[in-house]
Amino acid sequence: MTRYSKQVRNSTNHSFIICQTVTVSRYPPREYFILTDAGKPVFISRPGGTDQDNMASTVGVMQALISVFLDEGDKLRCINAGRTRITFLLRSPLYYVCASSWGEPESVTRAHLEYLHLQILSIVTATQLRRIFERRTNFDLRRLLNGAEPFMTSLLDRLEGDLAMTTASLHCLKLDPNLRKRIADTLVPHSKIKDILYVILIAKDKVVTLIRPRKHSIHPADLHIILNTLHSPSILNSPASASWIPFCLPKFNPSGFVNAFIAFLRKDDTGAQICITGGGDFEVIRGWCETVITRLKEEGTLHALVNAFESRETEYSVSELGIPGLRHFVYKSRAQVQVTLPSFEDPYDSTQERRRLVTLYQTLHDAIHARSGQEGPLKLQYIRTETESVMGWITQPFELYIALSPRLPKSAAVGAANAVARWVKKEESRLFLQNAPVF
Repeated sequence: MTRYSKQVRNSTNHSFIICQTVTVSRYPPREYFILTDAGKPVFISRPGGTDQDNMASTVGVMQALISVFLDEGDKLRCINAGRTRITFLLRSPLYYVCASSWGEPESVTRAHLEYLHLQILSIVTATQLRRIFERRTNFDLRRLLNGAEPFMTSLLDRLEGDLAMTTASLHCLKLDPNLRKRIADTLVPHSKIKDILYVILIAKDKVVTLIRPRKHSIHPADLHIILNTLHSPSILNSPASASWIPFCLPKFNPSGFVNAFIAFLRKDDTGAQICITGGGDFEVIRGWCETVITRLKEEGTLHALVNAFESRETEYSVSELGIPGLRHFVYKSRAQVQVTLPSFEDPYDSTQERRRLVTLYQTLHDAIHARSGQEGPLKLQYIRTETESVMGWITQPFELYIALSPRLPKSAAVGAANAVARWVKKEESRLFLQNAPVF
């Protein structure tokens, strides 16, 4: 059982304290369901989901509940049953459902369902979906999505603890800015390479650099779909060192496909070059990408990147900040839409404790942004549990979420937050991707 005091709004639009007691003793697997508006199952993540009779009856009940509200001109958002909340997201012709007893805000599981929808659209575009179900309302979409389950399973695993996804941000690799610039300059396409949308270098599941057209940037959700696609077992474990993959970037254009050339720098997780194009001159782009990787090796840039990993320069510990009582933090640069956070260490080095801390961060994020029906957003939110105190703070340049010893007073939390912000400002050239080349 966890007892905490929560700071919410007062008359000056800052906050006041209420006390709550929440039982959080375990984190059973969340259950996710995708079905068509005709009640056909599309994807199910619950244990024993292959039991066809059990699956059919569960999906049938869900479809009936949704239909009752639609018939009344309303939409079913969620059902609260004790500690369990069942969240619904309707994106006709598909319905998405999540059952969770983790105690997170409604907005968290709703965001998970939105990401599931984006993952579906990355495989079958919005236009294709609409045409399919206009012709056959009882179409079995599982036939079209055959082999796509690993993508959705991988996405759900990422959503469980990826705070860049929670904060709708890019998570960049901590790196020496001169090395990052050398890599970026090598990746800028020359004028003969046509129809390129983005060139991205990924390492250890983080962005090293991102080259884009001058006129637009990439949406964080699209980048997370790219990362999830890249790290799916079928691609990551493929014997091929490079491959072309067609998929849709829903935030860029939900109705059309792009093509991505993925080339791994080495056969490990050191990094991969991703070149996304809207055109079809595949051989020219492949040849250019292979030339880029050769240059990275010959110029010693790849070797420098590998050395940064091996010396752990790409990671940092909260102890490096030297702030008494500080255990962890998440800092989002609002202008750059990027996030940075230290490694999860004691007392958050176990899966159970990390899940608990992430859920607390999500509670802060939800309250600050008023995502679950609150009266309005907050500037500051403070929660104290028996094991830590956490605080969320939003300002014009940044959002900050910190975890501290529960023995510290609230005034110390504010002081620690200011100290974190000063440290990040000093280190921002290493922590964030700044002034990336455009073309």
